[in-house]
Amino acid sequence: MVSMLKRPPFIGMFAFLLVLMLQGLGHTQMILQEKIFGEEWVFESAALMGVMGMALVYWGVRLNHNENAATWLGFLGGTYIWDGWGEFSFVYYARHLGVEHLVENGEIVTRAEYLVMPSSIGVLFATLVFFYFNRETRCNAFRWLHKHLHMPVGKPTLNYQRNISAIVAMETLYVIWFFYIFLLVIYDKQILGDDHWAMYPIFFGILTWSLYLLNRLRKYTRLPSAFRYGIPTAIITWNAVEIAGRWDMFTEIWIHPEQYTVHMIIVLAAFITVAVIFMLFPGADRPDELEPRSQPAE
Repeated sequence: MVSMLKRPPFIGMFAFLLVLMLQGLGHTQMILQEKIFGEEWVFESAALMGVMGMALVYWGVRLNHNENAATWLGFLGGTYIWDGWGEFSFVYYARHLGVEHLVENGEIVTRAEYLVMPSSIGVLFATLVFFYFNRETRCNAFRWLHKHLHMPVGKPTLNYQRNISAIVAMETLYVIWFFYIFLLVIYDKQILGDDHWAMYPIFFGILTWSLYLLNRLRKYTRLPSAFRYGIPTAIITWNAVEIAGRWDMFTEIWIHPEQYTVHMIIVLAAFITVAVIFMLFPGADRPDELEPRSQPAE
């Protein structure tokens, strides 16, 4: 049984589940942080969270020789940087500017910070220019665009040593940021709105894309490679979860931890269990050239 779990498709599926569960747990952490620290100290705690994220990324940089550890630390560091410095900066300025939550039928449908967040779309795309034209990139989406838009950016540097922790942290931050903006834009009733007919093809398009990525992910044989590919795969899938929750197809228990404490404890326990099993998988120190030629690019 144990040896079976160390082979595809289980390595990829465990990677996917880890990142997917952490999306819900991240929402829970943010809500609990606001409740525990209150308005007086919540932003100080958020600033420290960002510092902790930066420290995790730096720790991963120092452990770059251990691909598995560098990948893990980059992912956790990027998540903490986004939650602490990213999301809470929008919370702060929404309160500072007196932005009200969007309320429909007496229920908050969009919190004030998410009404402010789309203002960062220009910075998002402006800074993505650097990453898009980076010839060292291994991003599948960017490489596909380079090829099909006939935009060669040059050959990667021979024997280039990647800074895995920093790359994974920025990938995590940008993928989360991009899809936050995407959802908030299409939720805007002046553009579409969550009850617009176009939301249905968008929803099923995201599901189809997710299944395509999952099919590629299931072929991975190396732990760190699977984890890196699992990050965008799970975050893209989470968008379908968010839209379904917006349509009230189920109760989003991760944003009501005080009502679903036992449920979220079970999710946290499952996350820790999967993480421990995942860390025991082999492949952290095997070089890329040992991968089969059918291995998808990271």
